[in-house]
Amino acid sequence: MENIIIKPIGIIRTPHKDIKNMPIQPIAASGIFGHIELFSEYVPGLKDLEGFSHITLVYRFHKIQGYDLLTVPFMDYAEHGIFACKAPKRPNAIGLSTVKLIEICGNILHIEQVDMLDGTPLIDIKPFYPRYDNRENVKIGWLEKNKDLPLDALRADERYR
Repeated sequence: MENIIIKPIGIIRTPHKDIKNMPIQPIAASGIFGHIELFSEYVPGLKDLEGFSHITLVYRFHKIQGYDLLTVPFMDYAEHGIFACKAPKRPNAIGLSTVKLIEICGNILHIEQVDMLDGTPLIDIKPFYPRYDNRENVKIGWLEKNKDLPLDALRADERYR
């Protein structure tokens, strides 16, 4: 199989300079603002995006070195397979976050609920559409025992440096 080459379309700017104490999911990052600096050649692709309240960002965990197929995620003390977690130390180090879209000014997208490091390379932007993106009657595996943890209190530590 041939390699896949992915070029960033922009850079995500956030107040998070270090992983320690970062929110572990966007839902836990209310009131934390950032912006996207979209590269100029991609600006025409923003047409009609301003009508959406939320967007899903696909990005690269650019500070991650290597990967672990077994990991202890932030919301547990037991080891799980990487594909049963949202932990960042993954084979392709791809991240996914749905954030609030505040405003678009030229090539700058102002966003809220940022849970990624400053300088994160942006791979793609997709509009969030609840009819397609939400599911009902789902099973959540090992997270079932932690489903009521207060997400706003959960923060990253240094385990994924």
